Amino acid sequence: MSSYIEIMDTTLRDGEQTSGVSFSAEEKLSLTSLLLEDLKVDRVEIASALVSEGEFEAVRKVTNWAQRRGRLHQIEVLGFVDGQRSLRWIQDAGCRVLNLLCKGSLKHVTEQLRKTPQEHLAGIEEVVRHAEISGITVNIYLEDWSNGMLHSPDYVFFMMDRLRRLPVRRIMLPDTLGILSPEQTAGLCSQMLARYLEIHFDFHAHNDYDLAVANVMMAVQAGAKGIHTTVNGLGERAGNAPLSSVLAVLHDLLNVKTGIVEKNINKISRMVESSSGIHIPANKPVIGENVFTQCAGIHADGDKKNNLYFNDLLPERFGRMREYALGKMSGKANIQKNLEMLGIVLDEESMHKVTERIIELGDKKQLVTQDELPYIISDVLKHVQNAKIKVVGYALSVSKGLRPMAAVKLEIEGRTYEATAAGDGQYNAFTKALWKIYNRQLSKPTPVLTNYVVTIPPGGQTDALVQTTISWNFQGKDFKTTGLDPDQTEAAIKATVKMLNIIEDML
Repeated sequence: MSSYIEIMDTTLRDGEQTSGVSFSAEEKLSLTSLLLEDLKVDRVEIASALVSEGEFEAVRKVTNWAQRRGRLHQIEVLGFVDGQRSLRWIQDAGCRVLNLLCKGSLKHVTEQLRKTPQEHLAGIEEVVRHAEISGITVNIYLEDWSNGMLHSPDYVFFMMDRLRRLPVRRIMLPDTLGILSPEQTAGLCSQMLARYLEIHFDFHAHNDYDLAVANVMMAVQAGAKGIHTTVNGLGERAGNAPLSSVLAVLHDLLNVKTGIVEKNINKISRMVESSSGIHIPANKPVIGENVFTQCAGIHADGDKKNNLYFNDLLPERFGRMREYALGKMSGKANIQKNLEMLGIVLDEESMHKVTERIIELGDKKQLVTQDELPYIISDVLKHVQNAKIKVVGYALSVSKGLRPMAAVKLEIEGRTYEATAAGDGQYNAFTKALWKIYNRQLSKPTPVLTNYVVTIPPGGQTDALVQTTISWNFQGKDFKTTGLDPDQTEAAIKATVKMLNIIEDML
């Protein structure tokens, strides 16, 4: 097993084959920069040749940047066995590394290409020869290699026996259809490594059976020197091996080194989530919103008593923080952890009352955030004045052919303020009216809304409570507020009023 594993990230090429995903030229440049300079992957595959004029311009933009930064050798583009067409496209786009897509199974050669192995090999040799003349480095994908090894190994070895003689930098072994088990991956990779000791092999996993990360682990144990990943596991069908999970397995379970800077993985995952429009599941290892959140009170109690519920996946490694959920499963320990983070001390009786209220809210399916905890304490214990800011009145209107309108009346420490505004939706109009009051009448700063999530119970009940959770950033601090109401806009307004009182205490 190699002590250092090379990471080639193909989010911008293979990941872009996710249904509905298309990265703009600016996004490809920004993500390439983050992948190479912040996360420090070894290589980035950014595109396929001959796709479109827009893709050509995107590659040009990235390669121009990479050349200025001395990173051109880390930029790769997929090309095809098509004479010099792909090669010219890649060369004209300024790239200097060709990932040549070849056939790794006899079935693909004879049924898709309708060629003999000898004919296919001759085409590969032609491309590699011209690439060498042009100063282009070549890596070779053996597409459908896993099926090739299972059903036509003689063909695979025929190809490899000849490819090893060519000036090729790496041979890349894809489980194109995601069909391998971990045991099969270990066995097939071991065969390749034993037979071709001098060759640098990459392993390229797909996740159709949810085994991509396990297969990566087996490939590395068998001796693969490079692994292909995508951020958030993007990719065709069930996706590719997710970079975040792969790096955790490599570092913790195999004790091998990579160049990855772990603390930056969360940032790039959120950037890809935003650019791709594909949301990260809340329970996705390492990067999911809830994976470092303890819900059960017994777990929080165990953490208090020598971190009994910690493992090696500490959130701080990945630019995250451990959280303790507030809801019906919360015990005294969960609430105590949140109070400690806020610097609030309660006596035993007060703690009991606050715990009962949070459990009561949880039974009503209402989420409580840490930022809202002081207001629950104030309400339960009645020892703090009522909220400084109240929305004492508002009117929302929507008409066909006209922009939605909102009129808002605020009361701030006994004084009232009013404003109206139009918006792209009723809630947008409401917030614009609020900001008129804050910016123009009060000259106060306003927060930035960073995320807006609506949770609607299944079943189609029209009177069901809707929970709206809004994420904010104010003067560098990130926080969330929630609202619960049968009407989505009303729920959002309730969450917004909570936010107004939170930022008032910050000023």
